[in-house]
Amino acid sequence: MKRIVLLLETSRAFGRGLIKGIARYSKIKGPWSFYKEPTDLKSSIPHLTNWNPDGIIMRDSLIKKELLNLNIPTILAVHDSSYPKDVPVIKTESQEIAKLASGHLIGKGFKNLAFFGFEDFDWVKERKSFFVHFNSEAGYETHIYKPKRRKKNEWERELLEVSEWIKALPKPVGVFACNDDYGQHILEVCKIAKLKVPEEVAVLGVDNDPMICDISDPPLTSIALNVETAGYEAAELMDKMIENKKIPVKQITVSPSHVVQRQSTDILAVNDINVSRAIGFIKKNAKNKILVEDVVRTTELSKRTLERKFRKMIHRSIYNEIQNVRIELITKMLIETDLPISQITSLFDFTDVEHISRYFKRGKGIGLREFRKYHKPGNYD
Repeated sequence: MKRIVLLLETSRAFGRGLIKGIARYSKIKGPWSFYKEPTDLKSSIPHLTNWNPDGIIMRDSLIKKELLNLNIPTILAVHDSSYPKDVPVIKTESQEIAKLASGHLIGKGFKNLAFFGFEDFDWVKERKSFFVHFNSEAGYETHIYKPKRRKKNEWERELLEVSEWIKALPKPVGVFACNDDYGQHILEVCKIAKLKVPEEVAVLGVDNDPMICDISDPPLTSIALNVETAGYEAAELMDKMIENKKIPVKQITVSPSHVVQRQSTDILAVNDINVSRAIGFIKKNAKNKILVEDVVRTTELSKRTLERKFRKMIHRSIYNEIQNVRIELITKMLIETDLPISQITSLFDFTDVEHISRYFKRGKGIGLREFRKYHKPGNYD
């Protein structure tokens, strides 16, 4: 029985997701024996050595160097870019996360956009940089929270500064928080500052941690990641490393699948009644074959005028908005249900599986079955 050390946090959805994927691989291909994260990492090194482990899957923690010196097959789930380049890593795809965040908030009609996160880690800097880039491409400036240097545990002063920053932002504003923890933090600040969410401040997080998202008031919209699949892939790679199979140094990528909308962004920041009516019609009838002409008929405008307003306010054509809403609904069904693809095809009134697959691939760049395999937790075969 292979012995695997897991030094991954259980206090966050990210670490728990990796562990779930690793455990699933162990049940299918194992069983493996696991040494779970101890309380005191430094004092645990002798115990780890005596346990004679076959492999380690770990965060890039304070004892990274000591553990790597054990010369045991190791995979790092990294926070930063400063890691040994000859060690396989699990890394989050910041560019695609930021692209989804920008698209979600701009698609809601927000012209005022902001980023919140402390630059302790490279992944925070990356998400901020890409978010600014995508917003700039759409013609929008990004307001960024810049914390002052201070001593640790000065929570009350920091809370005051964040509150002043939020209150000073132009409204309505869409805020992208670097993760769910910071998203929940912003929601608490809004409550203290008596700012309405999502009417004045809409908030979007990352990780889709049910515990944090649901405890937030209002519930937090978040970007879901395929962390469990990454955990399964890491276990599969570890198995090959232990068996001394020659493999190239590999990066396992944690990718975003979709935005899970909750109340914190459940608003359309568009003042035009005709555009609002048109978008409402699209969302209500997304499972049907909607034509652009059907949407235009729900308004008092000509097709040309409505098209121009769509492009100006949400940076999409009417057809692109129909396609986007339908694809996101299909995405949700692929990940959150076990419905067979043939049934999803019928629900969305496509002629056959090939038709819906081509439609989905145009929007997501990947086929239906491949997408479900890659992003649905527990669906690895």
